Amino acid sequence: MRLNAYESARIYKQKIKAYYDRKLQKKNFHPGQQVLLFNSRLRLFPGKLKSKWSGPFVIKDVKPHGAVEIMDPTSSEPEKS
Repeated sequence: MRLNAYESARIYKQKIKAYYDRKLQKKNFHPGQQVLLFNSRLRLFPGKLKSKWSGPFVIKDVKPHGAVEIMDPTSSEPEKS
């Protein structure tokens, strides 16, 4: 019975992952575009009302494998994302 439960949980996770993967939209970025940066590591307690979005940043370079190099328009140093 326990093996059936593990199998059912695995099938459920696969179905849910496929459902959410279908909803993802591919984004195409171009150099010179302005974007906002999402900080996913922001925790709830050190400033609950602090926004998880920072920016705007300008896209400096787009790599062929999908990595994007951004820079802050107020400073001259590039940031990797």
